[in-house]
Amino acid sequence: MDFTIGGIRDIRSGSRRRGRTDECTAAAEFTGLWGWDVVPGARATGGCCSCGRTGADDRARCGAPGAHPLEGAPVIPAGSTLDEVARAWARFPGATVMLPVGRSFDVLEVGGTAGRRALVRLERMGLPLGPVTLTPDHRAQFLVAPGAADGLPRLLYRMGWDGAALDLRALGPGDHVTAPPSDRGGRGPVRWLRAPGLDPARPPQAHLLLGTLAYAAHRSDR
Repeated sequence: MDFTIGGIRDIRSGSRRRGRTDECTAAAEFTGLWGWDVVPGARATGGCCSCGRTGADDRARCGAPGAHPLEGAPVIPAGSTLDEVARAWARFPGATVMLPVGRSFDVLEVGGTAGRRALVRLERMGLPLGPVTLTPDHRAQFLVAPGAADGLPRLLYRMGWDGAALDLRALGPGDHVTAPPSDRGGRGPVRWLRAPGLDPARPPQAHLLLGTLAYAAHRSDR
């Protein structure tokens, strides 16, 4: 993709000039700079979800307040410009930024403490890494190549971790993650433990990180 550091500045300064929100600007960076699809998501305030699904009946109440795409919200495809993202966001004011999983990347998720330890070790080992987020409920999410969710049981078996009770899971097609700087579930913002680089790169294969993540999760569980 033909984007430069100057292009990032143009997106951010354009947002300031036109009064666009931080989330709109972030969504444009994800589509335009890193080639990710985005979806406007719900926001939780005071325990209530902006999707409007409330009630005494569990079947009618929102099951994931502030942590899901808004009904009817379009997928804004990779390559969309700031103006295109802004037009879509204008239809859903106050929306959070959600990233569909299983398209450009899958996600390996562990507890926050295990994730921090694993990240330090992986960086020292010089292994290829993609972006990593930390959610307000203290979950570290490592972006990896698509296919990780389907392949996780097989990989854990091959590495000898299949019998261990690990706080480690994979997110794949049909799942969504909340992206920084958006709030998740009314608990606070998601933030980067490792932000995307200026040069877009494919996320790493899951097997390169999985052994370290499994070990860190095992140590944290103990």
